[in-house]
Formats: sequence, structure tokens, C-alpha cells
Amino acid sequence: MNKPATGDKAQPHSAAQVTNFIRNIIEADLAQGKNAARTWSGKPGPAAVQAPAPPDPAKIRTRFPPEPNGYLHYGHAKSICLNFGAALQYDGRCHMRFDDTNPVTEDTEYVDSILDAVKWLGFNWRENLYYASDYFDTLYDFAEAFIQHDLAYVDSLSADEMREYRGTLTEAGKSSPYRDRSRNENLALFRRMKAGEFPDGAHVLRLKIDMSSPNINLRDPVIYRIRHAHHHRTGGKWCVYPMYDYTHCISDALENITHSLCTLEFEDHRPLYDWVLQKLASFGLLAYPLPQQYEFARLNLSYVVLSKRKLIQLVEEKHVDGWDDPRMPTLVGARRRGFMPEGFRLFADRIGVSKSDSWIDMSVLEDCMRETLNETAPRRMAVLDPVKLIVDNIQADGEENCEAPNHPQKPEWGKRAMPFSRELWIEREDFMEIPSKGYFRLFPGSQVRLRFGFVVKCTGAEKDAAGNITAVHCEVMPDSKSGTPGADAYKVKGNIHWVSARHAYKADVRLYDRLFAVPHPGAERDFLLDMNPDSKKLVHAWCEPALRDAKPEERFQFERHGYFCADRSDSKPGAPVFNRTVTLRDSWGKPST
Repeated sequence: MNKPATGDKAQPHSAAQVTNFIRNIIEADLAQGKNAARTWSGKPGPAAVQAPAPPDPAKIRTRFPPEPNGYLHYGHAKSICLNFGAALQYDGRCHMRFDDTNPVTEDTEYVDSILDAVKWLGFNWRENLYYASDYFDTLYDFAEAFIQHDLAYVDSLSADEMREYRGTLTEAGKSSPYRDRSRNENLALFRRMKAGEFPDGAHVLRLKIDMSSPNINLRDPVIYRIRHAHHHRTGGKWCVYPMYDYTHCISDALENITHSLCTLEFEDHRPLYDWVLQKLASFGLLAYPLPQQYEFARLNLSYVVLSKRKLIQLVEEKHVDGWDDPRMPTLVGARRRGFMPEGFRLFADRIGVSKSDSWIDMSVLEDCMRETLNETAPRRMAVLDPVKLIVDNIQADGEENCEAPNHPQKPEWGKRAMPFSRELWIEREDFMEIPSKGYFRLFPGSQVRLRFGFVVKCTGAEKDAAGNITAVHCEVMPDSKSGTPGADAYKVKGNIHWVSARHAYKADVRLYDRLFAVPHPGAERDFLLDMNPDSKKLVHAWCEPALRDAKPEERFQFERHGYFCADRSDSKPGAPVFNRTVTLRDSWGKPST
């Protein structure tokens, strides 16, 4: 009952398909038969790479193209759900592609974690797994084609000089003194760059577009730089590597992508995307129709930071316990905390896709998790702040089983036994020596029902020398057991949870909350100063016997406390450690008192 959906069978959480401007575009393109078969006459890459078959005019191809230089976060989940979800809805294909063009920052650890995260979210790329590095030979050949058509040149300016020559948003750039190198000289230099004759930073290859363009991305962008570094897939074969903007659009074309979906920060890059593909098509190296890029608003979520730089800082400076810390907005952290893939898919549906940036409150994501967990999480009892309740009219070895449903709305899930004995654990807040107004739990003379068990009457309490309550005493009403004919005769307002002290076991429980205490961390000061000092608390709880055998990643509702997950890393057989996933209701929206 706690297994996430897997593979390409996964569907959006809600039954109704959600429409948005991206899907409107796709439907219009399909209606017009816009996605005619593409052919490619360029030189193929490595023999092991199989180019995708030409697409059916009635099919679409999307792609999810992360760089393998870090762990995926909540914003990536939105993109994954959009790209894979659109392909599923229209019976198309979504490619899983790694844009691995920077060997300095990339690693197979990130590749593995990204693939695992996409699978965990419930999506499957089938046979469509690609790497930009598959196309390094082709990308290089295309770069030489740009040189031969006098549309690329080797520039020898330093990085600072190039920045100065580039101009500003209000001032046009100026041409590099190396812009007029001859084709033969450029070709010879570029081949020497490839051969490893120059150190890092000595030269770059730039497209020759327009240094006076109001769009800075078109001011002779760099498409190749020298990097003497080991690549996680190609090893030491290359010492020149293509830039992202150049690689991305060509990879889309080679894979017959029909709809290239990306976030709004790439909107100004679209003219370069189109320019590169149109020039290659004019050279006869690509065929029309070419892929089309469409931009959507990225996820802006309150109470988190999604900046890769800030996430790295949190990890490296040990403000958190690693990339999979359950407070981190990474998908590995979310999984360890107990968030559900179905909850992320519901979240993606609920927030929709738009062209304008807006802020989404964290409560929306948390509510989506509550909804999915409410459906899938069995109910259990755990006492997080225990005080002993002694039932004086039961013998020391007295014991009786009570029955509690595994899920109150799902009778087919059955019931489990909860042993009732002389000594029980209850929450400390469930007893008050002098009750406040409206308090209906235990106080001297009151009666409450022990949930799914008996009605008891409080007779008093024990205290230590400091006046702290060390034990509460009561008497049980023997004919009040839940589910028996006599139980209905007892009308009590209080209903509290409990576990048998003799049968319960002690477990570490981590109470996680939001990592930041303000909606927009860092908006007014260093973001680290906005961290929530109460984002993690460790308590030693007493849990009912049925929780002892919880498996890693099993999720439960601890009645009254929230939803919890057995930690996937620290749990051991017979000794699970629990992480609080989310509380039963949102407490952040309430004004402080």
C-alpha cells in the first residue's frame, strides 16, 4: 500500500487531465500535423549511439535534460512531471538526456542519483536514454562547418577582455581583434585546440553573429572552450568541450525532439537556439521542421532556497546533514523525509504551468503530501513526550488485546492488536493537575476513553521533589471496552492515545520542520540567518508493537502527531528510526500567540 507508482504507467495523481498553454500548443501542433518526420544527413556519432527513429507525425517527443553536476530539487520535479506527463498524455516519448559538457563539475554519482529520482517520481524513459557526450564527434564536425561557412572564429582574448568587449545591456559590444581571422587560420587553430596543443583558457571558438545585437546572447557567443579534464564517459579523449547553448539545441535536433520545454530564464536564449539550428539546416546538416523551444515559469517556492550555489553552501558548511537531509529541498531529501512521488505529481497538476513568475506557498506542497499520505498511510500510535499512566485496578500481570483499524476509511485493510496492560504510556500534555477551561483530557476525577480501548477515571498523580509529574493513576471501567455492547453507555468527551509500557519499544523519532523560518530566505539579509533553529528535533518515543517491523520508507500516520516515514538510511531490522514527513495540519499559517 506504500509503494510508489513506477515506470511509464504512472499517471498524474488527479483523474482529470490538466490543461495549460504548453498542452494547448501541443494539441494545435498535432492537429496541424506539424511534427513531420525529420531526417538527418550529418556524420553520425559513435557507433554505439543509435539515433532515434523518425517520429510519427502524430507523436510528440519531449526531453528532460539535466546537467549531471548535482542533485535534483523540487523545481526539477515540476519539469520532470511536465515533460514526462505531456509525453504520456499524448502517447509520445520523453527522452532522458544528460547535458554532460563540463567535465570539471560532472560525476557518475550525479547521473545515478538523477536516474533514481526520475524513476522514483514514477516515470520511465524506456529506451530513450541519451547523453550530450554521445554527440561530441558530431558537435565538433558541426563547429568546423560553422568555421568553413565563415560563421565561427577562434578568439584569443582573455576572459576579462572578452567581458569588456561584450558590452552591456545598454551599450553595444565591439568586435574582437581576432574576429577577422581567415577560415584556414581558424580551422587550423581549432584543430590544434582539439589536439591539446594549448592550455586551458588560451583560446575559445565563437560564433560570428552580431556584436551590436540588443540580445547579449547573440554577441558572438562562445561555443567551445579548452578543458584538460577527465570526462565521466569519454575519459581523456577530448580537451575541447562544447558550451551548453550550442550543445542543447543540436542534441534536441539529433533526437527529433518536437517540443523543447525549458524555464523562463532561457527565453532570451531562444534566438540563439533557433539561429544555430537554422544555419545548420541551411548547410544541409539538419532537416526541417526543427525543434521548437517553449518557456514556462520556474518553480518559486516559499521557505526554501533552490539556488545550486546556496544548496552547496548548506551542505559544505554542514548546516544540514548532507544532500539527503530530509530538510533539504532535494528529491533525495524529500524521499528520505517520506514525501510521496504521487504528492509531487499532484503538486505539479495543482500549481499548473504558466508564462509568468509567481510564488507558491510551501503549504501547497505540504497539503499535496497530506492528501496522498492520508490515502496510503496506515494508522499507528506513538507517544512522543511520555508520562506513565498506571491502571490501579488491573493486576501487575494483567493483559488484554484491543483492536484498532489500520485505516478508519479502509475497512478492507483490517485491524491490528494493541495490548492493554496495567502500565501505559500517554502524552504528558494529556494530563493537567488543574485543568484549564475546555480541557477534556485527564485530570483528577475526569473520565476519558483510551482510543480503541477502555474508559478510565483519573484518580491522581505522583510528583518528584521538583513538582514534576512522574506518573498518573487511574481506574479502568471493565465494561467499557471499545466495540463491546457496554461501551456505548459511557459518554466521555476526551479521547487520548496510548501504548502499553510492557509491549512498546523505544524509537528515535526526528521531528522535521521547514528549514527556513521566513517565506523568502535571504531577501533582506544573509540567507543563513533565516534558518529555522527548530527545523530538527530528536525525541525518544514509545511506539506500539506493530511499528517495530516497519521497513525503510514505510509511511504511517502517528495519530495526533502527523505522518512519519521509517528512515531509508538509518533504520535497521526491528529498530526503525522515524522521520516526521508533515504534520496533520498546517500550523505555519496560524498567527503566533
